[in-house]
Parts: sequence; structure tokens; C-alpha cells
Amino acid sequence: MCGIFGYLNYGNIVENKDLKEVLKALSYESTIRGTDATGIAFVNNKGNIIIQKAPKSAFDFKLNFSDSMPKVVIGHTRHTTQGSEKHNFNNHPFQGEAGRDSFALANNGILYNDDELRYKSQLPETKIKTDSYVAAQLLEQEKYLNVNAMQKMAEAVQGSFCFTILDNSINLYIVKGDNPVTIIHNKQLKLYLYASTDKI
Repeated sequence: MCGIFGYLNYGNIVENKDLKEVLKALSYESTIRGTDATGIAFVNNKGNIIIQKAPKSAFDFKLNFSDSMPKVVIGHTRHTTQGSEKHNFNNHPFQGEAGRDSFALANNGILYNDDELRYKSQLPETKIKTDSYVAAQLLEQEKYLNVNAMQKMAEAVQGSFCFTILDNSINLYIVKGDNPVTIIHNKQLKLYLYASTDKI
């Protein structure tokens, strides 16, 4: 059980300080689903994916934005099931590249066929021991990061999942399997918020 959370601010109406407070609140509330590690990903003003993560609770995790608040942030609070959180490379979000597209991926769920997929798809050896990383590796085998590539990946994995994927063109994708996600759209503020559960 892990937590996913984030926002998509397409209207630039909400002030930076308020967006940061919303993001903090989402991360804090998501600790109910995991306190072993916390991470976020966003696209900076140069179009680069930035990932910040640490093996600590969201309450101790520092949100660092050198520019103004990004348009989209994906976040993750981790309850470790595979791959020690003490090795930060095992924590979400994960970074990947599919053709010319860079992306970040976070998952709430457990995948059961990761070893089988690594063998069957001849995925490269990696020090990352987290089962969810296989989803990023499968996407990296594609020429383009698009809905078809995500569908192919989601149909290949077995288990429970809800993937959030952010690309360097500032597109947010949510690929929902059996695990929960709640999305709220405030049309007046032109803002989407999401988290694993209604309560969060």
C-alpha cells in the first residue's frame, strides 16, 4: 500500500504559496498509506524532468522549487514491499526515456510478474529492486511515450496498480488498474487534484 498524489494547474489562477500548501497537505495526508519514503516529480522551466525523493516521511520531506510552482506535480508516499527504501534509487518516482520523451513514473500497487517480464522482454539489469520499476523499463522499450505504449505496459503487468506518469511536455497520465485514485476538478480555479483515496 502506497500513496499517490499531485495536481495539474492549467489555469495559473492559484497563487504559488497556495499551491505549495495544497501539495504539502496532500503529501501529509498520504502518509496514511506510507511513511518509508516520499518523492515528487515535475518539469522545470527548461523542460527537464526533476525528481526529488528521500527515504523519509512526508512530514520530514522538503519541497524544493527553485522556479515558481510547476504546472504539474506527481507525488508518492511509500510503504516498502520490495527493495529497501534506504537505497533511494528504489523509491518513487522513477525516471525514464522513451525515444525523445523523458518521463517520471510513480505507482500505488504491487506487481507480481516483474521478474518474468524482465526475462521475457530482455530488460537490462538494474540495481533498482522495486517491482514497479519494471513498468518504467517497459515504457523505455517504446519509440514514443503515448497512450498506446501505456496501454501495452498496463496489459503486460500483473497485480494491482495505479500509475501516474508525467512527461517532459507537461502531460499527466493516470493509468488505473485495481488500486484506487480520486480526482477532483475545480473548474473555477482551473485545477485538478488527485490522491489515492476520497478521504485524502
